[in-house]
Amino acid sequence: MTPHSSELTVSAKGISRLYGKHAAVRGLDLEVRHGEVLGLLGPNGAGKTTTMQMLTGNLAPTAGEIRVCGIDLMDQPVAAKARIGYLPETPPLYRELNVAEYLRLAARLHRVPRARCEDAVARAMQRCGLAEVARKLIGALSKGYQQRVGIAQAIVHEPDLIILDEPTVGLDPNQILDIRALIRELGRAHSVILSTHILTEVEAVCDRVQILHHGEVVFSNTIAGLREFQRGRTVTISLHRPPAIETLRAIDGVSTVEDEGDGRFLIRFAPDVDPTAALVARAGAENWGLHQLTPAQTSLEDVFVHLTRGENAGVSAGESSSEGATAPAGEPRS
Repeated sequence: MTPHSSELTVSAKGISRLYGKHAAVRGLDLEVRHGEVLGLLGPNGAGKTTTMQMLTGNLAPTAGEIRVCGIDLMDQPVAAKARIGYLPETPPLYRELNVAEYLRLAARLHRVPRARCEDAVARAMQRCGLAEVARKLIGALSKGYQQRVGIAQAIVHEPDLIILDEPTVGLDPNQILDIRALIRELGRAHSVILSTHILTEVEAVCDRVQILHHGEVVFSNTIAGLREFQRGRTVTISLHRPPAIETLRAIDGVSTVEDEGDGRFLIRFAPDVDPTAALVARAGAENWGLHQLTPAQTSLEDVFVHLTRGENAGVSAGESSSEGATAPAGEPRS
């Protein structure tokens, strides 16, 4: 089933999901190619799970188009879903079955031909490290092994697209490392969409990332591009005789100023303006005792917080987006 690497495995254009007047997801565009792992990142309530449910055909979008390997998910749902493997946040496991029995059932539900069923189950167990527990009841397995079984049911039919919703939640550090290694391996042969709010997970396994906030994409780039997002837009300045923080904030091109103590300030730039020269000039003219001015090292956490908190929330790489609303009580989790 695997498409040529130059082809899109999934393409979503302008998908939205409304609950009354509340938009859980609005105008989202998403593309994933063969051999690529895309991370969907965002705070709780950002719209990640709603997006996953629409991409898997479990929830109809209010607007927009979704194609899986060129097949329209709304017009040909059976054909499109046959190309998808899905692990929801809570794995759909039958605890009273053993691992092999459950995966045979999953294979048949995915319409794997009966003659190929045993081979498909054996391959899925081998890839997920389940061969040694094939005859154990799922209910007797650890949380880590149950997650492996959940992933195995999502790949038993060799889908083109694998969608994983919070696959490492609740696991211990060793189990997390094992699952991340498995995701990287799957990403070499399939397209993978990984939904998570764990920043280190995105860095560890993903090729690209989309950050969602209030149901909108506020950033879309490669992991390297994400790390570079604020580089050159933030500086650390050290002054022997610093002025009042309001004086620094008033300099043209300065967006925010954070006092880090001992005369050190973290200064973020306004869009399309570099206040570095103005800072140096003012420091010399007013005898602030400029000691150091260096580009700040920006972490993934810094970028995430910058895009999803406070005055910057809802602004993507210079593109404005309307402010999102908070979901009314009783609305579905997103």
